[in-house]
Amino acid sequence: MRVLLTGGGTGGHVYPALAIAEMIKNKCPDAQIAFVGTEKGIENRLVPQAGYPLYHIQIQGIRRSLSPANLKTAYLVLTSPSRAKKIIHDFEPDLVIGTGGYVCWPLLRAAALMGIPNMVHESNALPGVAVRQLQKKVDVILTNFEETRTMLKAQEKVIHVGNPIRQSCSTVDREAACERLGIDPSKFVVLSFGGSLGAPAINEAALDLMRGLSGEREEIVQIVATGARHFEHFGERFAELGLQSCPRWIVKDYIDDMPTYMAAADLVLCRAGAMTLTELAMMRKSAILIPSPYVTDNHQYKNAKVLADAGAAILLEEKDSKVEGVCDAVAGVLDDAALRMKMSSSIADFARQDTADRIWSEIEVLLRRKRVIVEKE
Repeated sequence: MRVLLTGGGTGGHVYPALAIAEMIKNKCPDAQIAFVGTEKGIENRLVPQAGYPLYHIQIQGIRRSLSPANLKTAYLVLTSPSRAKKIIHDFEPDLVIGTGGYVCWPLLRAAALMGIPNMVHESNALPGVAVRQLQKKVDVILTNFEETRTMLKAQEKVIHVGNPIRQSCSTVDREAACERLGIDPSKFVVLSFGGSLGAPAINEAALDLMRGLSGEREEIVQIVATGARHFEHFGERFAELGLQSCPRWIVKDYIDDMPTYMAAADLVLCRAGAMTLTELAMMRKSAILIPSPYVTDNHQYKNAKVLADAGAAILLEEKDSKVEGVCDAVAGVLDDAALRMKMSSSIADFARQDTADRIWSEIEVLLRRKRVIVEKE
């Protein structure tokens, strides 16, 4: 089996694709897998790291504001499918799978036009622009949230499977993770990160916590992943606020081994991207969610609201994530063991244990169906 996977730009699109690749290799060890992304996305770090070849395609998203960049986007929309067709001719895939985002649009469109079996996975509760544009062309639409079906016109193609997740996210226990990271397991570990690219609001919330609750209470260990582009500024803000280095504070630009760090955490302070929420659910982690207000259609807020309404997480909007809100929320979780247990139990309800098997089953069904169609023709 030869499979092309596409979905890049941010970890929210790349990690599901990597999880699908891992699943396919587990089910079919001889499978040949390659990825398609852009030259600037985080896939250039993550895909080679995972050992897969990576093709490049030139495409970019549409800016929501009036911008000359949208003229280039329009040009790339017209030209990128021809590059996608060349990649498909070179690799000769049996199947093309996209995981959302503008990167997957030209490849899935080309695959559909060429009669190559294809499917797209939508991680967010609200389907993105690429998935909405592709829904009439692709063979199958896989979703993470059940309610996504109601927001698509091609409902007959929609299959609810959950979100694909790396196997390491369900195999690391807290004791082992703390030992690996050199953290005393009796401490209360708060992990904060702003997605694969980092987020200034999350970093500011982490600084507020350091100069407030975390600085005052010895039982707290705080781990912060700032994002590479924000690491230097975080250090400057650290100095401006007069914070002194503390052995209970661990600051990194990026965390490669997120499953281990998340396994060690008692509480996670983060955005509300679909992949992050799936990992939190799989690992039964209490979380304070500060969704990004800058994403298309405010879909992170909608993701977070689903969990908050079920008592599975605490939702703070970015305008509320100042020192009082964050410190009070963390203190509330730290001091209330019953609340932590309730959040852990409730968020676990959002984890599907059979996602990999369901996706593999849909791959087999699609390939059989397309093979029958080809044979009849």
